[in-house]
Amino acid sequence: MGIRSLALLLALTVALIAFLATRQTFGMFVTPLLGGAVLTIEIALLGCALAIVMASVAAIATLYGPALLRWLAVGYVEIFRGTSALVQLFWLFFVLPQFGISLEPFTVAVLGLGLNVGAYGAEVVRGAIQAVPRGQWEATVALNMARSEALRRIILPQAFVAMIPPWGNLFIELLKSTALVSLITLTDLTFKAQELNQTTMKTVPIFTLVLLIYLAMSLCLTIGMRSLERRASRGIMRARGH
Repeated sequence: MGIRSLALLLALTVALIAFLATRQTFGMFVTPLLGGAVLTIEIALLGCALAIVMASVAAIATLYGPALLRWLAVGYVEIFRGTSALVQLFWLFFVLPQFGISLEPFTVAVLGLGLNVGAYGAEVVRGAIQAVPRGQWEATVALNMARSEALRRIILPQAFVAMIPPWGNLFIELLKSTALVSLITLTDLTFKAQELNQTTMKTVPIFTLVLLIYLAMSLCLTIGMRSLERRASRGIMRARGH
């Protein structure tokens, strides 16, 4: 689906939320749910930033780091890919205090989701770097570039374009996984929905609104990533002189 189609779907979704907000059955739930959505967005944005950092570090360490660093990176990726995000959140929130390390629920949410998605993202970054044509590496050697300079100026900019679509999928998965943080006492969108449902028993309007709000957030993220992919592709084409 193209960006225009996605933008149209987003506009229709937002319009439907606005329309439902004027209905008595739905209107009373819109404000508290949007309040929960703000926390969801904050966790998602910070989690995405952490995931990018961890994925980049782990991928580069796996490919080019010394043996110890390489094994640490591989261990991180396999542990966080091989266990569930929920268990990781519970471990950070309930188990770490047993060792004298207590973290705020918000910090746990960002760390847990960011580290989890970062482990999957490390494979995306590694694959994209390895997909850069070998001739590009040979050119950097001919220009007497250090590996760090070659990565920064030549390899990573080309790999970046290939990373964007899978990263878009991972970011959406992270956004949806924020629903898990309601289990560690954070009043995110899902927590607010459960709280309102328990007090009012209005299941249909509450979770209809929750579905539409999550859809709107996912569409915003998808449109942003598609736009970034288009701009990055144009930048690479201009750099190659086409």
